[in-house]
Amino acid sequence: MKTLIDPFNRKITYLRVSVTDHCNYRCYYCRDEDHQTNTVRNEVSSYEEIAKIVRLFSELGITKVRLTGGEPLLRKDILKLTKMLGEIPNITDIPISTNAHLLAPMAAKLKKSGINRVNISIDSLQQDVFKKITRGGDLNKVIKGIDAAIKVGMSPIKINMVVIKGVNDNEIEDMIDFAINKGIDIRFIETMPIGSAGIDTSNNHYSEADILKRVIDYLPNKLINVKADQTSGPAKSYLIDNTNTSVGTISAVSNNFCKSCNRVRLTSRGRLILCLGQENSVSLLDAVRGGMSDEDIKKLIIKAINNKPERHYFDTNIYNIENAQMVEIGG
Repeated sequence: MKTLIDPFNRKITYLRVSVTDHCNYRCYYCRDEDHQTNTVRNEVSSYEEIAKIVRLFSELGITKVRLTGGEPLLRKDILKLTKMLGEIPNITDIPISTNAHLLAPMAAKLKKSGINRVNISIDSLQQDVFKKITRGGDLNKVIKGIDAAIKVGMSPIKINMVVIKGVNDNEIEDMIDFAINKGIDIRFIETMPIGSAGIDTSNNHYSEADILKRVIDYLPNKLINVKADQTSGPAKSYLIDNTNTSVGTISAVSNNFCKSCNRVRLTSRGRLILCLGQENSVSLLDAVRGGMSDEDIKKLIIKAINNKPERHYFDTNIYNIENAQMVEIGG
């Protein structure tokens, strides 16, 4: 089987697939307040087109496919896609990222269709703060979604908290306790300057160093380093001794993880994004709809990977991708 190696000798094994750029939340670090999603159906990749692209990636060495959005559970008949992806040879891991608003009634069906693990965004345990960050989200539904995922046996379940100085940074310890009590994992994420929404939030940036100090002070002598595997994401993780919980940080800005980057992203419109912090991309959907052969599409993918940039520049140029919206890229 072929493998995808970029110009900096990084093996690409992980594809993040956005199935929609629509979302039922409007988190203010993710999208502008007046941003409207105007995508129409024929602009979005069909499930058959997504499955074809994923199959071609699998033939080039991709083994992990994460479904994202927007909010992926908004996409009609999402279980049809999870079943299709589960039938592709060499794809061994199909997690999903969600805000969990719609998860509770779908958790059992997702588990049955092959989604064994889930990442859930939850930025506050205080209803008023949660509603402010999400611009109207329902914290109770999110917690019910987390509990449903636990009940049906998804594992691991990871909750992600974007830490925003002066807004929710006072809840770091509460989030750790919440995760320990639920027996799930917790990741603290730095804000990223993607789009004007992300740039605005950069004024409230809370660094990985500050997060880790809080975690270490709260859990003295209880953190055990966890070694990442080949398809792991960018989190630095630590097991909390005598618990079933790990705690981690994702530091895209202050301590970037570009040297170990193993992933690319496919937007809902079928564009292959090579770096979250750069604008270069190529349309695989156009290639599929244009009748390009499988072998030529694979050559197009390989050519794109050969143009994958070495790194982003969140730390030196926050305006590099100011015209983007995180909700449209797929996180």
